[in-house]
Amino acid sequence: MAITVVVGAQYGSEGKGKVVHYLARTASERPMVVRVGGPNSGHTVVRRNGDRLVLRQLPTPALIPGVRCVIGAGSYILPDLLANEVAEVRLSRGRLAIDPAAVVITADLVAAERESRLRERIGSTESGTGAAVAQRVRRDTDIMFAKDYKPLRQWVQDTHEIMRRHLSAGGQLLVEGTQGYGLSVMRGEEYPFVTSRDTTAAGCIAEAGLSPLDVSDVVLVSRAFPIRVPGSSGPLRHEIGWQAVTEEGQHDHPILEYTSVTHSVRRVARVDPVLLRRAISVNQPTRIVLNHLDYLDHRSCISSDITPTIAEFIERLEGELDGRRIDLLGLGPSHIMNRPDDLSAAVLAEAS
Repeated sequence: MAITVVVGAQYGSEGKGKVVHYLARTASERPMVVRVGGPNSGHTVVRRNGDRLVLRQLPTPALIPGVRCVIGAGSYILPDLLANEVAEVRLSRGRLAIDPAAVVITADLVAAERESRLRERIGSTESGTGAAVAQRVRRDTDIMFAKDYKPLRQWVQDTHEIMRRHLSAGGQLLVEGTQGYGLSVMRGEEYPFVTSRDTTAAGCIAEAGLSPLDVSDVVLVSRAFPIRVPGSSGPLRHEIGWQAVTEEGQHDHPILEYTSVTHSVRRVARVDPVLLRRAISVNQPTRIVLNHLDYLDHRSCISSDITPTIAEFIERLEGELDGRRIDLLGLGPSHIMNRPDDLSAAVLAEAS
């Protein structure tokens, strides 16, 4: 089966949205794309005109004409937010299917999560996603499913049948996971500083309503400088500051990132090979992406090229990952390239 699942290797914001958009755009045929999880994290994609768009409900390939989008049963929806995103990307009715069992995040759930002071305790975005997950687990009779919420009914369909029919016809399917391995409620080692779901490839496939036997490709996305959300969000090994990133990369402008949901300055650290090895062991990826390499060297910010600094970083990290190869390199907000077999030759070619 031609299913690719894309998941994060660290604490989220690894650039999964960019990767899924790239995979959909470069596929031999337009794939169907499934988004799982909730609006507690945003995925950023860069439009052709250079503008950035953050999507918290729709998969990023919604911007690509002809791509059909699915919101799976293991998803949590803020209806007004979803409606705004549908309007923003001008998504026609026939290009979106929502599973009847997806859960609606009501205003009461958002309020309950805020009253629990999760932001102060663990750095939660307080979107109501965690409260909705808890409601589902409790088998709360007040739960609101997509099939019961009138404004969503125009998109509610049997997503299992749609995906199975698409696969049986030889179509490709992309599953866009959210957050990262280090935040998994099942696997994250910094409990309670985790999210409310299992963010591994296996967890995402289950939420989408697919079988592990359907999967042919697991893409694990990591970043050269992992981040966590600000505040009391949990341990972050090798934590540094954005000034260090700016100075070490010899940038002529400040390198600084804000969270896509709460718009607060992110915490940042040096790459942690221990965490990456665990993420690789659990997810067993067929491909690994390493994003934000341009942060290492200002020259790459300008040209999106591999510089000696970047080549040395990649080779050193691969050694710390017991020789596991990095397959795709992210060198800017929208640029992804295959790792050259000979990094030194690639650097020399650019220099000449």
